[in-house]
Amino acid sequence: MGQGEPSQISLELPGLSVASGSLYVFHKGSGMLGIKSCDFQAARNNEEHHTRAISSQRLIVRRGQPFTIILHFRVPVRAFLPALKKVNLVAQTGEQPSKDNRTQATFPISSLGDTKWWSAVVMERDTQSCTISVTTPVDAVIGHYSLLLQVSSKRQHLLGQFTLLFNPWGREDAVFLGNEAQRREYLLNQNGLIYLGTADCIQAESWDFGQFEGDVMDLSLGLLSVDKQVAEWSQPVHVARVVGALLRTLKEKCVLPTPQSQDAQERALLNKRRGSVPILRQWLTGRGRPVYDGQAWVLAAVACTVLRCLGVPARVVTTFGSAQGTGGDLLVDEYYNEEGLQNGEGQRGGIWIFQTATECWMTRPALPRAYDGWQILHPSAPSGEVPGFCDLVPVRAVKEGTLGLTPAVPDLFAAVNASCVVWKCCEDGTLELTDSNTKYVGNNISTKGVGGDRCEDITQNYKYPEGSLQEKEVLERVQKERMKHGKDNDIHLPHPESADPLYLFLEAPSSLPLRGDAQLSVILVNPSDQEKVVRLAIAVQAVHYNGVLAAKLWREKLSLTLSANLVKRITTSLSFSYFEQNPPENSFLRLTAVATHSESCLSCFAQEDIAICKPRLAIEMPEKAEQYQPLKASVSIHNSLDAPMKDCVISIRGKGLIYRDRSYRLGSVRPGNTVCTQFQFTPTHVGFQRLTVEVDCNMFQNLTNYRSVTVVAP
Repeated sequence: MGQGEPSQISLELPGLSVASGSLYVFHKGSGMLGIKSCDFQAARNNEEHHTRAISSQRLIVRRGQPFTIILHFRVPVRAFLPALKKVNLVAQTGEQPSKDNRTQATFPISSLGDTKWWSAVVMERDTQSCTISVTTPVDAVIGHYSLLLQVSSKRQHLLGQFTLLFNPWGREDAVFLGNEAQRREYLLNQNGLIYLGTADCIQAESWDFGQFEGDVMDLSLGLLSVDKQVAEWSQPVHVARVVGALLRTLKEKCVLPTPQSQDAQERALLNKRRGSVPILRQWLTGRGRPVYDGQAWVLAAVACTVLRCLGVPARVVTTFGSAQGTGGDLLVDEYYNEEGLQNGEGQRGGIWIFQTATECWMTRPALPRAYDGWQILHPSAPSGEVPGFCDLVPVRAVKEGTLGLTPAVPDLFAAVNASCVVWKCCEDGTLELTDSNTKYVGNNISTKGVGGDRCEDITQNYKYPEGSLQEKEVLERVQKERMKHGKDNDIHLPHPESADPLYLFLEAPSSLPLRGDAQLSVILVNPSDQEKVVRLAIAVQAVHYNGVLAAKLWREKLSLTLSANLVKRITTSLSFSYFEQNPPENSFLRLTAVATHSESCLSCFAQEDIAICKPRLAIEMPEKAEQYQPLKASVSIHNSLDAPMKDCVISIRGKGLIYRDRSYRLGSVRPGNTVCTQFQFTPTHVGFQRLTVEVDCNMFQNLTNYRSVTVVAP
């Protein structure tokens, strides 16, 4: 394959194709140039344009930054200098290049460079070659380009092909990011962390974005080619919206709709996806297995990969306790029966345990300057044959509650600011409002920190501090605006009226070991001077990350008499052995309690979400290593379960550390025992690299852990 030449890919979706090209050699004729070859200097240019990780064979450059090509002549160059001054270069992209939509540019090889438009300058020459510096506009259309030499109005000769991307290093580029450490994290780092779990038990999931793998750039631009507004590819706002909408549409078509439609073996295979590239290939080419829809973070991770590949800084953000499907309402209804078990879906959306999204960095020319910076991709689901829409919401707009700025601001504002109302569904079909501890949402929003593996809390980007004057002012302004438009007429949290109060609280651990047990406490407070007879219902159910009921596991009813001015603590053990069935893979335990005063019928409600923790997987290895020098690591797993772990398999992977993924069979691990294995590998890439280890067995799948190592040059 010639330098500057894109590979041929074949994609199943209509319009997703990139044609291959070749380097033409043409000879001296009457009035023509005798050019032997054109060297695109891919390795050198790509190094200067921070694209060497993608390829050293194909020319991949960033807009607004010069790159050099060398023309080699068959005879001494001085014979062609007069003719060289009269020829033009032509750069073109798209299926129908046109000067009108800026997908084609014709420009001379002159002595002066133009930073506002396409330009070329002779930098140096020797007897049989000429080095030319080509500069692209800072607002050029991105994509695969052909570069031609125009000898006359009717004669053009293909010099080669190159790819043009956005440029976060270019001060005048719309995606310019001024901090080098942030550029390396949000553009160049392929090792990601996505945060799952609960707000009280955050779990880091190692993720391989893989934005520089061989075919990802072609796949990303192939995805973009479905959009025929090629002239708009100069605008990162437009590109991000297209990427978000198309990926959401592809995801809806390619995922398996529900976990119930798969058997255990199929779910295990689908859950092993720990990187964007296999999923992107599946969505775009139909190769491989479908994606399990239970992985909420898949869409956000794949969008992050595509945007980083195209040159847009991006990151995956997790909101713990996120109000979804509210239509912008600031109250969310949840329904439970008298046993404390979840009873259907609310009429105003629901509270998800966590939700992930993609943020990307860019200016917003059509909006006030204050809304530049991080933007949230908010794709809507496609309806039938109608493709989805993707809004791009400034994070600042969510924080300030600027509802009318873009269509999705109300939804995103509610996602991090709504309050929850809990209703008890009685046996006779009536609803009773419970006195519940308010579940506030959006109080923990996290992403991977810059330059390491720490979790960074970015809640302050989305909302003012809880209880602050600024928060109060924003909420009041939003509520007034919604009421003005006939929305949220009842925006204040309702409370059951009672002169005879009763209070209920839960104390439970934030996590529970798989097949283990833990202590939990139910606290009842009777602050009145009267004795109370109380019916108490405690329940445990398994729920998915989106709050949807997965399984009913355990329930218990008690009848209690509370003396006047009494605080009563009921402590019990929560154990997997009590459950009617095993919780589904990747689910959470939802502990609920409902206390009802027999005389007043006042009901109190309390809830805690508990993460299920698998056995501990430990990795030991040095924090620093030398390139091309063997490195040893050891992996150990302790069986804390009450049953043997059979058919244990350890899988090891690490880009830049291990050439190919490895697997080791460990057999069985008895309860209370620890098994350890050692292995050796040779780092090949300098920098901050990550080793990821995964264990599968008969008791669970996808137990993962990771360690990072700094690899230095010899």
